[in-house]
Amino acid sequence: MTTKRIVDIFSAGCTACQDTIDLVNQIACTSCEINILDMHDQDVATRAKSLGVRSVPAVAINGQLVNCCKGRGVDESMLRAVGLGTAK
Repeated sequence: MTTKRIVDIFSAGCTACQDTIDLVNQIACTSCEINILDMHDQDVATRAKSLGVRSVPAVAINGQLVNCCKGRGVDESMLRAVGLGTAK
């Protein structure tokens, strides 16, 4: 039995955000549940802030902000390092 990996992408609808959405969709596996979260929604922005999001795009997996998203842009190798793209 596989456990779902919850992947939240915090996006403002910009080109860089769309590039991240495309990247995550490209490398995600069947164990990934991808959620695109609109930073224009106050509840989403509040949640993002509580996770430590300082800029978008940003990715959180299972409620934890991925290291590549802490103060800098998204990096594929860091996403893969935390398990994105591999079934549990």
